[in-house]
Amino acid sequence: MKKLSGLLLALVAAFAASGSASADSSDSKVVIKNKSAWAIHELYFSPTDEREWGADQLGKHTINTGDSFTLSGIPCRAYDVRLVDEDGDECIVEDVGICASNNTWVIDDEDLVGCQAKTQEED
Repeated sequence: MKKLSGLLLALVAAFAASGSASADSSDSKVVIKNKSAWAIHELYFSPTDEREWGADQLGKHTINTGDSFTLSGIPCRAYDVRLVDEDGDECIVEDVGICASNNTWVIDDEDLVGCQAKTQEED
């Protein structure tokens, strides 16, 4: 898996920019665009104040290179996000605030490599 430090910045920026969602919005919709050379096989959320990962948000889906995937109904709160690529490499982005009606995350090679390296340093 190549860099995900850029994804970290992209996730934080996307949610910070859209953090002014209306108070009525309790769920979010997130579009994930995979512009990396690796397919994304798993995606997990964990509320930042919990230690357990939730279910794989992709289920039986894979986000192949060049594809997009839309997640809907994500409850508004701060999450740690874990991505796993086709090689089994994982990347964890901590404290991502999800609270808007629409967000787009773009994942590229540079993003995946940086995040994977950071995640491995923390283990």
